[in-house]
Amino acid sequence: MTDLVIRALAPSDADLFHSLHDIALVGRGAFGHRYATVADGGEYRPDWTWAALRGNTVVARAAWWGSPDDTAPIALDWFDFAPGEEEAGAELLRRAPFRSEYSLLVPPGWREAPEVRAAAEGRIAAARAAGMEVLVERYRYTWTPDCPLPERPGRLTFRPEPDDAVILDVLRRVHSVTLDAHARRDIEGPGGLEAAARSELDFFHWCPSPREWWQLAYTPDGEVAGIQVPAHNPSGPCIGFIGVVPEARGHGYGYDLLVECTRFLVEQGAESIAGATDRANAPMAAAFARAGHPVTQERIDLVFAQG
Repeated sequence: MTDLVIRALAPSDADLFHSLHDIALVGRGAFGHRYATVADGGEYRPDWTWAALRGNTVVARAAWWGSPDDTAPIALDWFDFAPGEEEAGAELLRRAPFRSEYSLLVPPGWREAPEVRAAAEGRIAAARAAGMEVLVERYRYTWTPDCPLPERPGRLTFRPEPDDAVILDVLRRVHSVTLDAHARRDIEGPGGLEAAARSELDFFHWCPSPREWWQLAYTPDGEVAGIQVPAHNPSGPCIGFIGVVPEARGHGYGYDLLVECTRFLVEQGAESIAGATDRANAPMAAAFARAGHPVTQERIDLVFAQG
Protein backbone atom coordinates (compact mmCIF):
# COMPACT_ATOMS: atom_id res chain seq x y z
CA MET A 1 0.00 0.00 0.00
CA THR A 2 1.25 3.47 -0.87
CA ASP A 3 2.80 5.34 2.05
CA LEU A 4 0.53 7.82 3.79
CA VAL A 5 1.36 11.53 3.53
CA ILE A 6 -0.37 13.80 6.05
CA ARG A 7 -0.14 17.54 5.66
CA ALA A 8 -1.99 20.83 5.75
CA LEU A 9 -3.40 22.00 2.47
CA ALA A 10 -2.01 25.11 0.82
CA PRO A 11 -4.03 27.83 -0.90
CA SER A 12 -2.85 26.44 -4.23
CA ASP A 13 -4.25 22.94 -3.63
CA ALA A 14 -7.17 23.54 -1.27
CA ASP A 15 -9.48 22.06 -3.93
CA LEU A 16 -8.08 18.65 -2.98
CA PHE A 17 -10.54 18.76 -0.10
CA HIS A 18 -13.37 18.20 -2.57
CA SER A 19 -11.79 15.13 -4.17
CA LEU A 20 -13.06 12.86 -1.38
CA HIS A 21 -16.73 12.10 -1.87
CA ASP A 22 -19.07 12.67 1.08
CA ILE A 23 -19.89 9.50 2.98
CA ALA A 24 -23.55 9.25 4.11
CA LEU A 25 -23.71 13.04 4.54
CA VAL A 26 -22.63 12.72 8.18
CA GLY A 27 -20.48 15.20 10.05
CA ARG A 28 -20.13 17.73 7.26
CA GLY A 29 -19.56 21.25 8.47
CA ALA A 30 -20.93 21.12 11.99
CA PHE A 31 -21.25 24.91 11.97
CA GLY A 32 -23.44 24.77 8.87
CA HIS A 33 -20.83 25.90 6.40
CA ARG A 34 -20.03 24.50 2.99
CA TYR A 35 -16.32 23.91 2.59
CA ALA A 36 -14.69 26.90 0.93
CA THR A 37 -11.55 28.77 1.85
CA VAL A 38 -11.58 32.38 2.98
CA ALA A 39 -10.01 33.34 -0.37
CA ASP A 40 -12.99 31.77 -2.14
CA GLY A 41 -15.58 33.48 0.05
CA GLY A 42 -15.86 30.69 2.63
CA GLU A 43 -14.92 30.36 6.28
CA TYR A 44 -12.11 27.80 6.26
CA ARG A 45 -8.37 28.39 6.28
CA PRO A 46 -6.07 26.09 4.28
CA ASP A 47 -3.55 25.90 7.14
CA TRP A 48 -6.37 24.59 9.39
CA THR A 49 -7.36 22.03 6.75
CA TRP A 50 -5.42 18.76 6.73
CA ALA A 51 -5.51 15.75 4.44
CA ALA A 52 -4.10 12.24 4.39
CA LEU A 53 -3.01 11.22 0.90
CA ARG A 54 -1.89 8.01 -0.73
CA GLY A 55 -0.09 9.23 -3.80
CA ASN A 56 -2.36 11.93 -5.19
CA THR A 57 -5.52 10.49 -3.65
CA VAL A 58 -7.10 12.02 -0.55
CA VAL A 59 -8.14 9.19 1.77
CA ALA A 60 -8.99 11.26 4.86
CA ARG A 61 -9.60 14.93 5.53
CA ALA A 62 -10.23 17.24 8.47
CA ALA A 63 -11.13 20.91 8.63
CA TRP A 64 -10.89 22.96 11.80
CA TRP A 65 -12.90 26.14 12.18
CA GLY A 66 -12.75 29.41 14.05
CA SER A 67 -14.22 32.87 13.67
CA PRO A 68 -12.31 35.45 11.62
CA ASP A 69 -10.77 36.90 14.80
CA ASP A 70 -9.69 33.58 16.33
CA THR A 71 -5.96 32.86 16.35
CA ALA A 72 -6.51 29.11 16.86
CA PRO A 73 -9.40 26.87 15.80
CA ILE A 74 -12.21 26.35 18.28
CA ALA A 75 -13.58 23.12 16.81
CA LEU A 76 -12.83 20.23 14.51
CA ASP A 77 -15.74 20.96 12.20
CA TRP A 78 -15.40 18.40 9.42
CA PHE A 79 -13.78 14.95 9.51
CA ASP A 80 -14.22 11.94 7.24
CA PHE A 81 -12.30 9.30 5.34
CA ALA A 82 -12.64 6.86 2.46
CA PRO A 83 -14.02 3.34 3.03
CA GLY A 84 -11.43 1.19 4.78
CA GLU A 85 -9.30 4.22 5.76
CA GLU A 86 -10.35 4.61 9.39
CA GLU A 87 -6.75 4.27 10.58
CA ALA A 88 -5.65 6.97 8.10
CA GLY A 89 -8.28 9.23 9.63
CA ALA A 90 -7.04 8.46 13.13
CA GLU A 91 -3.44 9.10 12.11
CA LEU A 92 -4.42 12.43 10.57
CA LEU A 93 -5.93 13.54 13.90
CA ARG A 94 -2.85 12.33 15.79
CA ARG A 95 -0.45 14.30 13.61
CA ALA A 96 -2.38 17.52 13.12
CA PRO A 97 -1.31 20.16 15.67
CA PHE A 98 -4.79 20.95 16.98
CA ARG A 99 -6.59 19.60 20.04
CA SER A 100 -9.94 21.30 19.58
CA GLU A 101 -13.25 19.66 20.40
CA TYR A 102 -14.76 17.54 17.62
CA SER A 103 -18.42 18.33 16.94
CA LEU A 104 -20.00 15.54 14.89
CA LEU A 105 -23.42 16.40 13.45
CA VAL A 106 -25.91 13.63 12.69
CA PRO A 107 -29.60 13.58 11.76
CA PRO A 108 -32.24 13.04 14.46
CA GLY A 109 -32.67 9.35 15.21
CA TRP A 110 -29.36 8.58 13.50
CA ARG A 111 -28.98 5.21 15.19
CA GLU A 112 -32.08 3.95 13.35
CA ALA A 113 -30.55 4.50 9.87
CA PRO A 114 -27.93 1.79 9.23
CA GLU A 115 -25.80 3.72 6.71
CA VAL A 116 -25.77 6.87 8.79
CA ARG A 117 -25.06 4.95 11.99
CA ALA A 118 -22.13 3.13 10.37
CA ALA A 119 -20.64 6.39 9.09
CA ALA A 120 -21.03 8.14 12.45
CA GLU A 121 -19.68 5.24 14.47
CA GLY A 122 -16.71 4.97 12.09
CA ARG A 123 -15.79 8.60 12.71
CA ILE A 124 -16.23 8.17 16.46
CA ALA A 125 -14.00 5.07 16.42
CA ALA A 126 -11.29 6.92 14.46
CA ALA A 127 -11.42 9.88 16.84
CA ARG A 128 -11.16 7.53 19.81
CA ALA A 129 -8.17 5.81 18.23
CA ALA A 130 -6.56 9.25 18.02
CA GLY A 131 -7.01 9.81 21.76
CA MET A 132 -10.43 11.46 21.96
CA GLU A 133 -13.45 10.46 24.02
CA VAL A 134 -17.16 11.16 23.77
CA LEU A 135 -18.06 13.96 26.17
CA VAL A 136 -21.76 14.34 25.47
CA GLU A 137 -24.55 13.92 22.95
CA ARG A 138 -26.69 16.98 22.34
CA TYR A 139 -29.93 18.00 20.66
CA ARG A 140 -29.76 20.90 18.20
CA TYR A 141 -32.86 22.97 17.58
CA THR A 142 -33.88 25.42 14.88
CA TRP A 143 -36.79 27.79 15.45
CA THR A 144 -38.27 29.42 12.31
CA PRO A 145 -41.41 31.47 11.69
CA ASP A 146 -43.17 28.21 10.79
CA CYS A 147 -42.89 27.21 14.46
CA PRO A 148 -45.20 28.45 17.23
CA LEU A 149 -44.09 31.64 18.98
CA PRO A 150 -44.95 31.13 22.65
CA GLU A 151 -46.47 33.86 24.75
CA ARG A 152 -44.40 35.30 27.59
CA PRO A 153 -45.55 33.69 30.87
CA GLY A 154 -45.17 37.02 32.66
CA ARG A 155 -43.82 35.52 35.88
CA LEU A 156 -40.37 37.11 35.67
CA THR A 157 -39.00 40.54 34.84
CA PHE A 158 -35.89 40.94 32.71
CA ARG A 159 -33.25 43.63 32.92
CA PRO A 160 -29.92 44.14 31.15
CA GLU A 161 -26.92 43.81 33.45
CA PRO A 162 -23.90 45.88 32.36
CA ASP A 163 -21.52 44.64 35.08
CA ASP A 164 -19.51 41.55 34.08
CA ALA A 165 -18.75 40.85 37.74
CA VAL A 166 -22.47 40.48 38.45
CA ILE A 167 -22.93 38.24 35.40
CA LEU A 168 -19.98 36.12 36.49
CA ASP A 169 -21.43 35.69 39.98
CA VAL A 170 -24.76 34.48 38.55
CA LEU A 171 -22.90 32.06 36.25
CA ARG A 172 -21.03 30.65 39.26
CA ARG A 173 -24.36 30.08 41.00
CA VAL A 174 -25.92 28.45 37.92
CA HIS A 175 -22.97 26.09 37.43
CA SER A 176 -22.61 25.22 41.11
CA VAL A 177 -25.26 22.56 40.42
CA THR A 178 -25.46 21.72 36.73
CA LEU A 179 -26.39 18.98 34.27
CA ASP A 180 -24.31 20.53 31.48
CA ALA A 181 -21.47 18.20 30.49
CA HIS A 182 -19.14 20.95 29.25
CA ALA A 183 -19.52 22.92 32.47
CA ARG A 184 -19.01 19.77 34.55
CA ARG A 185 -15.81 19.03 32.63
CA ASP A 186 -14.52 22.53 33.37
CA ILE A 187 -15.46 22.17 37.03
CA GLU A 188 -13.60 18.86 37.27
CA GLY A 189 -10.49 20.46 35.75
CA PRO A 190 -7.84 22.56 37.48
CA GLY A 191 -9.85 25.78 37.20
CA GLY A 192 -12.90 24.41 38.99
CA LEU A 193 -16.16 26.35 39.14
CA GLU A 194 -14.44 29.62 38.30
CA ALA A 195 -13.21 28.19 34.99
CA ALA A 196 -16.71 27.00 34.09
CA ALA A 197 -18.22 30.43 34.77
CA ARG A 198 -15.47 32.30 32.93
CA SER A 199 -15.77 29.96 29.94
CA GLU A 200 -19.41 31.00 29.55
CA LEU A 201 -18.54 34.68 29.96
CA ASP A 202 -15.78 34.36 27.35
CA PHE A 203 -18.28 32.80 24.94
CA PHE A 204 -20.72 35.68 25.45
CA HIS A 205 -17.97 38.16 24.61
CA TRP A 206 -16.84 36.04 21.64
CA CYS A 207 -20.28 36.33 20.04
CA PRO A 208 -20.56 39.41 17.81
CA SER A 209 -23.99 40.36 19.21
CA PRO A 210 -24.46 43.47 21.41
CA ARG A 211 -23.34 43.28 25.04
CA GLU A 212 -26.56 44.99 26.19
CA TRP A 213 -28.60 41.95 25.11
CA TRP A 214 -27.50 39.98 28.19
CA GLN A 215 -30.33 39.94 30.73
CA LEU A 216 -30.89 38.78 34.28
CA ALA A 217 -34.33 37.51 35.29
CA TYR A 218 -35.97 38.50 38.58
CA THR A 219 -38.83 37.02 40.58
CA PRO A 220 -41.69 39.29 41.81
CA ASP A 221 -39.89 39.68 45.15
CA GLY A 222 -36.78 41.00 43.40
CA GLU A 223 -34.58 37.91 43.72
CA VAL A 224 -32.41 36.78 40.80
CA ALA A 225 -33.97 33.75 39.11
CA GLY A 226 -31.45 33.29 36.32
CA ILE A 227 -29.86 34.61 33.16
CA GLN A 228 -30.75 34.50 29.48
CA VAL A 229 -28.44 35.60 26.68
CA PRO A 230 -29.88 36.11 23.20
CA ALA A 231 -26.95 36.09 20.82
CA HIS A 232 -25.60 35.91 17.33
CA ASN A 233 -22.78 33.46 16.74
CA PRO A 234 -20.92 33.77 13.42
CA SER A 235 -23.63 31.63 11.77
CA GLY A 236 -26.63 33.64 12.94
CA PRO A 237 -29.09 34.15 15.83
CA CYS A 238 -28.91 31.63 18.65
CA ILE A 239 -29.99 30.88 22.19
CA GLY A 240 -26.66 31.87 23.70
CA PHE A 241 -27.33 30.75 27.27
CA ILE A 242 -30.20 29.85 29.59
CA GLY A 243 -29.48 29.32 33.28
CA VAL A 244 -31.56 29.20 36.45
CA VAL A 245 -29.87 29.67 39.84
CA PRO A 246 -30.26 26.62 42.14
CA GLU A 247 -32.52 28.29 44.70
CA ALA A 248 -35.03 29.25 41.95
CA ARG A 249 -35.32 25.80 40.42
CA GLY A 250 -38.43 23.67 40.58
CA HIS A 251 -40.72 26.36 39.14
CA GLY A 252 -40.11 25.76 35.42
CA TYR A 253 -38.31 29.09 34.99
CA GLY A 254 -36.06 27.62 32.28
CA TYR A 255 -39.10 27.78 29.99
CA ASP A 256 -39.73 31.44 30.86
CA LEU A 257 -36.11 32.30 30.11
CA LEU A 258 -36.20 30.43 26.79
CA VAL A 259 -39.43 32.14 25.72
CA GLU A 260 -37.98 35.56 26.54
CA CYS A 261 -34.78 34.73 24.64
CA THR A 262 -36.75 33.52 21.61
CA ARG A 263 -39.11 36.47 21.49
CA PHE A 264 -36.27 38.95 22.00
CA LEU A 265 -34.42 37.55 18.98
CA VAL A 266 -37.59 37.55 16.88
CA GLU A 267 -38.14 41.20 17.82
CA GLN A 268 -34.61 41.87 16.54
CA GLY A 269 -35.61 40.38 13.18
CA ALA A 270 -34.39 36.81 13.54
CA GLU A 271 -35.99 34.38 11.09
CA SER A 272 -34.02 31.36 12.27
CA ILE A 273 -32.80 30.70 15.81
CA ALA A 274 -30.38 27.91 16.70
CA GLY A 275 -30.35 26.28 20.11
CA ALA A 276 -28.88 23.22 21.82
CA THR A 277 -28.92 21.25 25.03
CA ASP A 278 -27.50 17.98 26.30
CA ARG A 279 -29.69 14.93 25.70
CA ALA A 280 -29.39 14.16 29.42
CA ASN A 281 -30.68 17.61 30.41
CA ALA A 282 -34.34 16.57 30.49
CA PRO A 283 -35.69 19.82 32.00
CA MET A 284 -34.12 21.98 29.29
CA ALA A 285 -35.08 19.58 26.50
CA ALA A 286 -38.67 19.71 27.77
CA ALA A 287 -38.55 23.52 27.76
CA PHE A 288 -37.37 23.58 24.13
CA ALA A 289 -40.16 21.20 23.13
CA ARG A 290 -42.79 23.22 24.98
CA ALA A 291 -41.53 26.48 23.44
CA GLY A 292 -41.92 25.06 19.92
CA HIS A 293 -38.26 24.55 19.04
CA PRO A 294 -37.99 21.33 16.96
CA VAL A 295 -34.95 19.05 17.07
CA THR A 296 -33.35 19.37 13.63
CA GLN A 297 -30.03 17.65 14.28
CA GLU A 298 -28.12 15.81 16.96
CA ARG A 299 -24.49 16.43 17.87
CA ILE A 300 -21.83 14.25 19.41
CA ASP A 301 -18.99 16.17 21.08
CA LEU A 302 -15.63 14.44 21.48
CA VAL A 303 -12.65 15.87 23.36
CA PHE A 304 -9.06 15.00 24.12
CA ALA A 305 -8.40 13.99 27.71
CA GLN A 306 -7.47 16.89 29.98
CA GLY A 307 -4.01 17.23 31.37
